[in-house]
Amino acid sequence: MEIKDVEEGVQRGLREALVGKPDHQLVHASKGHPWMVYFCTLVAVCGSYEFGACAGYSSPTQAAIRKDFSLSLAEYSLFGSILTFGAMVGAITSGPIADFIGRKGAMRVSSAFCVVGWLAIYFSEGPVPLDIGRLATGYGMGVFSYVVPVFVAEIAPKELRGTLTTLNQFMITAAVSVAFTIGNVISWRALALTGGLIPTAVLLLGLFFIPESPRWLAQRGQQKDFEAALQILRGKDADISEEAEEIQDYITSLEQLRKSRLLELFHRRYLRSVTIGIGLMVCQQFGGINGICFYTSSIFELAGFSPTIGTITYACLQIVIVGLGAALIDKAGRKPLLLLSGSGTVAGCIFIAVAFYLKVYEVGAAAVPALAVTGILVYVGSFSIGMGPIPWVVMSEIFPVNIKGQAGSLATLTNWFGAWLCSYTFNFLMSWSSYGTFILYAVINALAILFIIVAVPETKGTSLEQLQAALNS
Repeated sequence: MEIKDVEEGVQRGLREALVGKPDHQLVHASKGHPWMVYFCTLVAVCGSYEFGACAGYSSPTQAAIRKDFSLSLAEYSLFGSILTFGAMVGAITSGPIADFIGRKGAMRVSSAFCVVGWLAIYFSEGPVPLDIGRLATGYGMGVFSYVVPVFVAEIAPKELRGTLTTLNQFMITAAVSVAFTIGNVISWRALALTGGLIPTAVLLLGLFFIPESPRWLAQRGQQKDFEAALQILRGKDADISEEAEEIQDYITSLEQLRKSRLLELFHRRYLRSVTIGIGLMVCQQFGGINGICFYTSSIFELAGFSPTIGTITYACLQIVIVGLGAALIDKAGRKPLLLLSGSGTVAGCIFIAVAFYLKVYEVGAAAVPALAVTGILVYVGSFSIGMGPIPWVVMSEIFPVNIKGQAGSLATLTNWFGAWLCSYTFNFLMSWSSYGTFILYAVINALAILFIIVAVPETKGTSLEQLQAALNS
């Protein structure tokens, strides 16, 4: 009980010290141009592009790979789906790796797995090397999905944090769209080299020219390196004293607490932030995005609309809307965009459900293609502006550094498990009832709106230390 009382006293003092400060005392004095932050972000989101290249590889290459190796549909399905299992393993280990060897070190490990995986795919002469390569790229993708948004959030000033972290989702979307486009023009081996190895090479080279996360350095007790990294990020003439002091005070206070074990994430102190982080990942994945994403062409075809035109429109819309969301997130805020996004996904699901209902009962057949296309585009556009990028942004913001590795890994694992479950069950649900499937997704997305209203705080314009102290009380 005495240890518990000490910990609660530390937390209370920390919360009062940070949350109680007026805003003018929390404004960091750094006024230098943030070009180095932009450069570091661009290097890091090459990992996000690699993520998208991995995710988008199997769709345009299916026919060619199956023909070259005489693969059955089941064998190719294993090749496609094993990526997700690799990503789940990557998610489990991503936090501990990033905590132990740093954010840059984790990106190097992830890049190494991706390089090995792509080379295995490129040189493969049978299904076994293909699957091994796909599993390795999946592992790298799982690590990237955690460490990139965390690194960007930790280096960015609070007024740019949302926009820069959203670039993670923008690059994923762009890479998937590029893979869909050039995968129909070049061979599957060439796509493995150009789409997979080039962004990894750029990332590995860029890591030599950017600093480590100052917050990770502070946590490791590397005071001189911490101050040097923060000075590089804010500019050589910037005054970093207030920001450095705030970060260091927070880290020092956290060091007085016991190192958290996995089960302690669900204790009262951390329960709110863990609930928000995992809850948003559940909302993101169980609302049907991967079912719709993986089977877009099939949905367009079932509805009687050109799959080619529909898929191209889908890809272009995603890029535009994610870019718009990145521009708005630090102005409009995280929560309003999440609520707008959730409302749009409900509306999109209802449009698609009505389309399939009319098709099943052969009523108003002429309206079915228009309703289906409208529904998919409304759903994808709405998802891309909020529910796609913002859960990753919030996840990178809310966990304090002493639990970030474990909590972030758990949230990322939840995301990948949800992605697998949604894509695995989609065809079974569609066989049960095509319109019933999208009614179910509409209900889940409506529950997600309720969760956002009740549980999710606004995080824009607040330093990570102030935000985490308020949540983890």
